[in-house]
Amino acid sequence: MDLYSGLPYWIAKNSLYNYFNPLKSDFNTDVIIIGAGITGALVAHELCNASIQCAVVDKRSITTGSSTASTALLQYEIDTPLCNMVELIEEDLAVLAYRSCLQSITDIENVFKSIGFNPDFERVPSVFFASDKKGLKLIEREYEIRQKYKLPVTFLDKKALSDKYGFKASGALENDESAQIDAYKAATHLIDYHIHQSGLKVFTNTEVVKYREKSIGYELQTTTGYKINSKYVIIAAGFEAGKFLPKQVMKLTSTYALVSESVDEKYIWHKKSLIWETKEPYIYIRTDNKNRIIVGGEDEDFKDPVKRDSLLRKKVSILEKKIKKLFPHIPFKTDMAWCGTFSSTDDGLPYIGTWPGVDRMFYALGYGGNGITFSMIAAQLIKNKLKGIEDEREDVFSFARKRK
Repeated sequence: MDLYSGLPYWIAKNSLYNYFNPLKSDFNTDVIIIGAGITGALVAHELCNASIQCAVVDKRSITTGSSTASTALLQYEIDTPLCNMVELIEEDLAVLAYRSCLQSITDIENVFKSIGFNPDFERVPSVFFASDKKGLKLIEREYEIRQKYKLPVTFLDKKALSDKYGFKASGALENDESAQIDAYKAATHLIDYHIHQSGLKVFTNTEVVKYREKSIGYELQTTTGYKINSKYVIIAAGFEAGKFLPKQVMKLTSTYALVSESVDEKYIWHKKSLIWETKEPYIYIRTDNKNRIIVGGEDEDFKDPVKRDSLLRKKVSILEKKIKKLFPHIPFKTDMAWCGTFSSTDDGLPYIGTWPGVDRMFYALGYGGNGITFSMIAAQLIKNKLKGIEDEREDVFSFARKRK
C-alpha cells in the first residue's frame, strides 16, 4: 500500500537525501532494524551509542515512508486523555505513560544536541481546547487528574483563551512542555550521522519477504534472495509491521493534512502554540519556521488507498473551513496538501518489546498521535532490554500490558 499521496510538505521543504545502497550479498549482524524512518533512526542512534552492532534495512529510500507524512507534533498528551486511560489500565501505569511521554520530548531534544544538529526542533506551548459542552466537561476532568499527579497544565477559561490565543472556545488546557520538529530532516540527518560516525550499515531498496527463527537468532531473506543473519530483529516499520506480527494489534486510519503559504508574523498566535481539540476526529494545528500553518485531521477509519486519495480534495476543503472559522482574520491559502495512513490502538498506547514467548524479535511500534515521542521511548526501552537493564516502562507499553 502507498503510505501517502499528494505532496507532503517535508519532501518539498528539504533536499531529498540521496542514498541508494541495496543489499548485494549475504550479511551478518548482531541486530537488524527493519525500517529507516524516524523510529528506525532513533533506535539505531540508541544502539550505536550503546556500542551494540546493528544495521538498518528498508524497502524504500531512507525516510520516504510514513515519516514524510507526519505533522510531527511532540506532546506528552496522548490521544486517550489521562482521565479516560485510567478506566482502561491501572492508574499508576497510565500516569507513567504520560510522564514517559513528557520526558521523551526532552530526550529527543538531547539526541540532536548530542550530534550538533537541530532538525527545526522548537519548544512551543500546547493548547487542548473544548470543541463543545461535552468537550468542556472532558477537559475539566482532565485538568483535575493532571493536577493530582503534578503534570504540567493550566486551565484557561473562555476569556483567558480568547485574550491569549485569539480564538473562541469554552475553555482549554495549556502547557509549556510541548515541541515540534521536522521528522524528515531529523531522521535523515540522524542516520547520516551514524553512517559516518559509527559505521552504521544501511541497506535501502531492500525488502525482507521471508524470515525464519533459528536457535541463535533469525535468518531474513530479501526479494533478491540474499540473506541477513542476526541475533535480534527490531521491527520499526509502522503499520507495515503487520506481516511480522502473529496477529493484528492496531487499526488503520487515514488522515489528511495541508500547509499554507507563509503568512506575516503578526498573524501567528501566541508563541506558535500547537492547537488541538476534544472532538473526534480532532483538528490539529502547528506552524513551521517560515510562518507556514500546518493543519491536519479529518481522519477516516479505512485503509483503502484509492478511497483515501479520492477524498483528498473534499477533506482539504473541510480543513480550510475549520482553520478559517477558528482564525477568520488570517489570510490562509493552501499551498500543498497530502493524506496518509497510520495506525492506532484501542488504549492510545504503542506496542514496544517482544511478543509473549518470543525473545529475539522486538517491535518498536509507535502507533497513535504521539508516534515520535513513542519512538524515542521504544528506542530506549529496547536498548535497555538488550543491555539487560530493567525498565519500568515495559509494564506500560508491552504486548502483555494489563487491562482492566
